[in-house]
Amino acid sequence: MDIADVARQTGVPASTLRYYASKGLITVLSSHGQRRQFGPDVVQRLALIALGQAAGFSLDEVMAMFTGGRVDRALLIEKASEIDARIRRLQAMSKGLRHAAQCPHEDHLACETFQRLMKAAAGTGRKASKRKPPTAATAGNG
Repeated sequence: MDIADVARQTGVPASTLRYYASKGLITVLSSHGQRRQFGPDVVQRLALIALGQAAGFSLDEVMAMFTGGRVDRALLIEKASEIDARIRRLQAMSKGLRHAAQCPHEDHLACETFQRLMKAAAGTGRKASKRKPPTAATAGNG
């Protein structure tokens, strides 16, 4: 496939294709001085690169998975856990926005439900709920 065809079919700019080729992420079949030609697997490789980047992998991490032949399963599990945490925060943000749209309080910061949802959206909800409140005996010892 010609570089223009690959760019048109995938939506990846030719400049990005040249960059990926220079990094070794995709293989150019043609020799220097000719229009770059790519094999039929380039579309699939570009899809994998896009998926890896969307998951939060750097290009170097994607490259390591391509060249090593082995997938670092621990890294995949770590990224999946990061995505799960991001999903939980986004869901909490969505709930907070929906609550704020319907909340009868004029001042949302005075609403305990809104405060709890915003803590969860910031990723501090669980930590805050696990901490014990200071007692009279420990309040002055900080």
